[in-house]
Formats: sequence, structure tokens, C-alpha cells
Amino acid sequence: MTNWSPTVFTRVMLGLAVFLSAFPLYWMVVIASRTNSDAVSVPPPFLPGGNLGENIIAVLNNEDAKFLLGLTNSFIVAATVTVSVVIISTLAGFSFANLQFKGRNALLVLVLLTMAVPLQQMGVVPLYRLMVSLEWTGTLKAVILPYLLNGFGVFLMTQYTRQAVPMELVEAARVDGAATLRIWWNVVLPAVRPGMAVLGINTFMLMWNDFMWPLIVLTPDNPTVQIAITSLNARFSTNYTLIFAGTALSIIPLVAVFIAFGRQIVGGLMEGAVKA
Repeated sequence: MTNWSPTVFTRVMLGLAVFLSAFPLYWMVVIASRTNSDAVSVPPPFLPGGNLGENIIAVLNNEDAKFLLGLTNSFIVAATVTVSVVIISTLAGFSFANLQFKGRNALLVLVLLTMAVPLQQMGVVPLYRLMVSLEWTGTLKAVILPYLLNGFGVFLMTQYTRQAVPMELVEAARVDGAATLRIWWNVVLPAVRPGMAVLGINTFMLMWNDFMWPLIVLTPDNPTVQIAITSLNARFSTNYTLIFAGTALSIIPLVAVFIAFGRQIVGGLMEGAVKA
């Protein structure tokens, strides 16, 4: 096996990529730890200040934003949708990849067609009318219901299951007398764990950062975290320090989820490498 050592150009490009990726986070901390006059000064400050704790307390105590409620609501929405999408997509992926039934290919094509249509933009009006008729406007149910199933998740888990779970393994489990659900639980789930982790991270991030639909169906008294951040603006001016401090708080759950699920991804990849 030949050892490959990176060239100077490769190191420079990797360093540049890391810098471009990390600088927005660093800049967020710099502004969040300064006063609003420092944030709008020319030239801007490039080092963190000493007001981060004060700005975070101001964000949490802001009565108009209801930031803690927004964090709680976003976590409930994102966690509920993530669990639903991962479970349903894994079941559907197992069905499309390893089970034989009439209309399987047609159903999979239908799932792919849903990915080609911007349902969130085209379906806003009928979805909103549905929520009004159900009297769910202003509640978290209106945010959760439209996202419980994801066509991309079904497609992803179908492709991943086809690669990770050979048909011979499923047939062997059937010969041993295992039922379909037991095959899914004992055979399929351990094999597709890295794919579930990727789908879980992607879904959680999308739901956590969703802005348009919660803005439409929720009220300022019951916001998600993204709506709460926009409420940190003053009426006649923009308080950048509070907005950046709120943004810094809002990414902490995303980092925690990435660390938790990232271990599953790395563990699954390493397990596959050892088997190979």
C-alpha cells in the first residue's frame, strides 16, 4: 500500500477551507460579546469583547422574543419530526429494497416525483387552509404535521439499504423463522445505522432552521427559535449584539446533535471498513 503525503497546495487549500468555514462562527462570537456601538463601528472589531454573558442574559430576559420558549418549541418540533422521518424512511427503505410486492417500482417513482416539486412553496396556501380548518394555527401540531414524512429520506434509506443489506441476509433470516418486523429490527437497523444518523442530522438541522412555515402558522406568543431571533430586533433599530448572541445560543443544540449522531456515522463507517 502506497503512503500518500499531501502537497503544500493541498495543505493551503484545506487551511483556506477550514478558515472560511470557521470564520463566520468566530465573527458571531465577536459581535455577540461586544456592544451594539462596537458592532457598527468602522473598522469593526476583530477580537471578542467582555459582554457575552450580559448579552446572553439580555436575550433570555427579552419579553418580546420569548427565546427560551422558542428553543423549547424548536427542540420539540425538530426531535419529533426527526424521529418520525428516520423511522418511516427506514421502514420504507427496507420495503423498497428487500421486499417484493406489486407496484413497488411505481411507488418509488412516485416518491421521487415528490422530490421534484417544491411542496413547501406550492403547498403553502392549501396547507394553511387545512390548518385553519383543523383549528391548529398557533400550535406546534401545525408545524410538525407537514414534515412527518420525507421523500428524500425514503429515497436515501432505500439506496443505503440496498447496499448495506444483501438479499441473502434477509432470506437467511426468513429461513430461520424471523418475521418481517423482526428482520427489520434485528438485521436491517444495525446495518443501516450510519445512514439513519446522516438522515437524522439532516432532518434535525432543516427543521431547526425552518423559518417560513413557522412564521405563517405560529404566533409571536408561541414561536420557534428562528422566529424568536427575529423578534430581538428593536422597532427602530437593529440590535446586532442580541441577534448574534441569540444565534450563538441557537446553534448549541445543533452542535450537540451533530456530536451525538456523528459518533454513530464514524462508528458505522469504521465497522464497514473492518468488514471490507
